[in-house]
Amino acid sequence: MATHLKTAPRNTPRAGAERVDARDKVRGATRYAADDARAGLLHAALVPSRIARGTVTGIDTAAAQRVRGVRQVFTHENVGAFDTGGFLMGGGFGFQSFYPLRSPQVAYRGQTVAMVVAETLEAAREAAALVQVTYAAVPFVAGIDAPDAQPQAQSALLPQPMFADRRAGDAEAALQGAAFTVDAAYELPTQHQNPMEIIATVAEWSADGVLTVREPTQNAEGVRHGLAKQLGIEPARVRVLSPTVGGGFGQKNSLQSHTALVAMAARALGQPVKLVLSRSQLFHNASFRPASRHHVRLGADRNGKLTAAIHEIDQQTSRHDLFPSSGTEITSRLYGIGNFLGRERLVRTDVQTPGYMRAPFEHPAAFAFESAVDEMACVLGRDPVAFRLANDAAADPISGKPFSSRHLAECLVKGSTAFGWARRTMAPRSMRAADGSLIGWGVAAGAYKAAIAPAVAKVRLDANGTVRVAVGGHEMGQGIRTAIALTVARTLGAPVAAVEIVLGDTTAAPQHLTAGSWGTATALPPVQEAAQRLMEDLRQNAGGQAGVQADANGATAVALLRASGRPFAEAESRMRAPGQPEQVFGRLTGGLPAAAGPVYPDFVAFSFIAHFVEVRIEPTTRRIRVPRVLSVADCGTVASLRTARSQVEGGVVWGIGAALREASEVDPRYGGFLNADLAEYVLPVAADIGRIDVDFVGKPDTRLNAMGVKGLGEVAMVGVAPAIVNAVFHATGKRLRRLPLRLEDLLES
Repeated sequence: MATHLKTAPRNTPRAGAERVDARDKVRGATRYAADDARAGLLHAALVPSRIARGTVTGIDTAAAQRVRGVRQVFTHENVGAFDTGGFLMGGGFGFQSFYPLRSPQVAYRGQTVAMVVAETLEAAREAAALVQVTYAAVPFVAGIDAPDAQPQAQSALLPQPMFADRRAGDAEAALQGAAFTVDAAYELPTQHQNPMEIIATVAEWSADGVLTVREPTQNAEGVRHGLAKQLGIEPARVRVLSPTVGGGFGQKNSLQSHTALVAMAARALGQPVKLVLSRSQLFHNASFRPASRHHVRLGADRNGKLTAAIHEIDQQTSRHDLFPSSGTEITSRLYGIGNFLGRERLVRTDVQTPGYMRAPFEHPAAFAFESAVDEMACVLGRDPVAFRLANDAAADPISGKPFSSRHLAECLVKGSTAFGWARRTMAPRSMRAADGSLIGWGVAAGAYKAAIAPAVAKVRLDANGTVRVAVGGHEMGQGIRTAIALTVARTLGAPVAAVEIVLGDTTAAPQHLTAGSWGTATALPPVQEAAQRLMEDLRQNAGGQAGVQADANGATAVALLRASGRPFAEAESRMRAPGQPEQVFGRLTGGLPAAAGPVYPDFVAFSFIAHFVEVRIEPTTRRIRVPRVLSVADCGTVASLRTARSQVEGGVVWGIGAALREASEVDPRYGGFLNADLAEYVLPVAADIGRIDVDFVGKPDTRLNAMGVKGLGEVAMVGVAPAIVNAVFHATGKRLRRLPLRLEDLLES
């Protein structure tokens, strides 16, 4: 007989200090790149390619030039020579190595083949629509499943240790000898980030030849150096400003293909030029999550111990770049499996180069692997939580090194208790709501590397009480500005409102790429150390003067400064990851990525999370709802509780979208993507989201850094999708192995 359940009342506390930038955001005071609307600003519009691969044979711009207000139409014939900015994963600065208008070549549908600059946006768009382009098309590969798509071993294409197969023990032999096995294939679609702030660029040259670029980016230093290389000028003559980013999610983590074109147009026309991509152009001219196919084989003994795992991945890349896969980096470490083999292959397709969309490899890899783990628990007749706990890892199975900290078991235990997991019945289809809906409860674990990059932090205190902090980092809505303000305020005894933070400014501090969940662990330790050095300097110079108490629990920094009679005090800190040489700061100042992890000289570091999900499935239409999710994260010290909760909630919402809604539909006839807008790229809305409860283990990882912080933004999404799919199986008895889940997948045959 089915068990009938009622949903518990919502009671989610919202503890923690408020965001320091919240008020400015809600009243519209925060300025973004596209908000620039000064007099004399010229506007650019792009002309997209209508073919997927080939060559431009002719461009007729006569009609476009006649549009009133048009200043210039730039094509490969007249833009002038400029260098490549290179590919981020190939020692360069861009999201891909292909830069339009350097030649007549067409590499993908939607690629820029011309750019119109006019005095008004309307004129630029009208003229762009009038540019006539002729092509010589050649055959293309539209997607990963195309008949002529050819997977190639990543280890052969990229013969570097970081891209090699991952091996521990003898997985093939252990699998053959296993008492129980699971063998399943999983499919994940192409997906696109759709941040609220679309990619935009404003370029302006000063009279003395200095280029200032305002662009939402996660990598201001990389954009600066990439532009300097493309334009053949010194990096010192380029300033990039990105103080606030309206969402990045990996799409803004490097030099965009159009940025140099905007800068060249501004130089040629002697006025600042602004380009704002349309939503459709974002789908075709920026990075995205590549499609992937996963084959997972698991073996277990009769005692319920996982003895073998083989995880093979085929991942889409572009024809002109090799965007590597690293999904098995986490699946090899989720459990204590002594015999593991991870193999990855790349499939060249005619698209712009894919890239790092939130939890880029970890989300799809965890979907496949955690679905297979759940299948194995079912084969063995074990409770899914108990099965995971029984297979927890004591050390890194790949390297044999200890974990810097690992509290995944605590995440599972704490989460199962809070979720009420003990009330879950084992049999599929055994739980129903009063209205007849099928109820399913699912669980899944997630992991993400705990990486750290080098950083330079500067803290200055003025006698008026203002604290100015400059550090490498970018505020993308994740709350790094709030975490920095709270850290500095606590250290100096200053009001949070007195802390001014400069981020994303290449003239203030070297700006390392902010991505991969290393932002907090990279920026906060040097900021705290700089503030502590400043405080110590003040104590040494002002202690005992004017009755000031200089003990650790005594005077504030501003009181000590005023007592010293100095107008200001400042301090700097330079920090790098464990095991990194001093020379790594050269990469930082050169705009190149320099993050370390998860493997360090003495340990391996990951953040972990456990997600518990309830789904309800309408018995006739099979509509899937997710009324509640509970997530418990192991991210070390929680520097800002409010923004940390927000990060996890956002990751859960995205995981729901990835499992039930999101897919970029490939056009096999003409290339490109069919649903390149927010009307047809289906996202979850408020009505799709139920109760989300978030908790943290909260144990500092001081082996990783002095503050004990690990990453959170990426791991928050890892494991949500398989938890949903596992809950759907519990509700229906059907194993679904392709995302997103569709109604027809659940209809009775």
